[in-house]
Amino acid sequence: MTASLDLLVLGNAIVDLIARTDDAFLTAQDVTKGAMQLIDEPRAESLFAAMGPTTVVSGGSGANTAVGAAMLGAKTAFIGKVRDDELGGLYAHELKAAGVAFPVSAATEGPATARCFVLVTPDGERTMNTYLGACQGLSPADVDPAVVESARVIYLEGYLWDPPAAKEAFRKAVKIAHGAGNAVALTLSDAFCVGRYREEFLGLIRDGSIDILFANIGELKSLYETEDAEAAVTALREERNGRGIHLLGLVTRSEEGALVVKGGEVRAVPATPVETVMDTTGAGDLFAAGFLAGHARGLDNVACARLGVLAAGQVIQHIGARPQVDLVTLAKKKGLL
Repeated sequence: MTASLDLLVLGNAIVDLIARTDDAFLTAQDVTKGAMQLIDEPRAESLFAAMGPTTVVSGGSGANTAVGAAMLGAKTAFIGKVRDDELGGLYAHELKAAGVAFPVSAATEGPATARCFVLVTPDGERTMNTYLGACQGLSPADVDPAVVESARVIYLEGYLWDPPAAKEAFRKAVKIAHGAGNAVALTLSDAFCVGRYREEFLGLIRDGSIDILFANIGELKSLYETEDAEAAVTALREERNGRGIHLLGLVTRSEEGALVVKGGEVRAVPATPVETVMDTTGAGDLFAAGFLAGHARGLDNVACARLGVLAAGQVIQHIGARPQVDLVTLAKKKGLL
C-alpha cells in the first residue's frame, strides 16, 4: 500500500491540566519533582482541588508529537483511547482541529478520560501526576491494519507499555508496520518507565522491533544502568538488532542539544538559544515531532535533529506542550526547510 500518512502515533490520550506552582507545593503534596507518577481517581480529585488556576489542553506525550509534526506539514494520525465524556469530546475535537486524524472510537463504558496534572515550578521544570483512566483501555481492536500500513513511520509512546492490552496493540502495530516495509520508532518516555520495563525495551531494540529510538540522557542512563552519560551513549552507539543492523538513536540533552547516534557514529546538534525557559513540558515530544517531520521530507538525520531542537526550543518558552508560533515559517527563516 502506498503510504498516505507520514506519521502514525500510538499513545495515551490524556487531557493535560497545567498549573504554575512552587517547590513548597510539591513537597506538601508529596510528589517527586521532575518525574511522572501514576495516581488513582481519588488522588486525581484531591490534587486537582489543591491546585491553582489551570490551563486545559488535549495532551499526552505521543499526541504532542503528532500535533507538532502536523504543524510542520507532516500528515499525521493518532491512536489512543478516550471515554465518551466531556473531556473525551474535547480531546477529539482539539486533536482534529490541529490537523491530526483520530481514527479511534470513544469507549462507552468504564473509567473516565485520562488526565495529567502538570505542575510547573519557576525553574521551568515540570512534574506530572497522571490518572490513566480510559486510555488504559486501548486494545488491539483499536489498531486498524490499513491505517498502520499507510504510515511511513509508526511512533510508539513508552508510557503505553504499562497496560497489558495496550502492549498487545503496540506489538500488533509493529508487526503490521514491518510487514508493510515501514519504520517503527519508540520513545522511552520517562526514566521511571524505563526502570519498570528495561529488559523488555532492550528486547524490543535487539529483536529488531524498533528502528528508531528517542530518549533523553536520563532515560538512556536508566536503560543501560549507568550514571555515566558517555558510557550510556557508547552503549547505544554499539547497539545492533538481531540482523546486525545499527539502531538510529536520538538523544536529547536539554541545553546541550541533541545527539544523533547511527552506524557506530555520534553527531552533536547544539540547542537553539532561548531567552527564558518557562516550561519544559513537551520538549522531548516536540524534538521528536521536528525530527520525524524532517524525516518525512527526506532530510538527513542531522538536519532532522536541527529541526527537532528548533521545535523543542520554541515549546519551552511558554506554558504548555504545543508551540505558539508558525514552525514552518520559522524553520524556513532559519534555513532548515
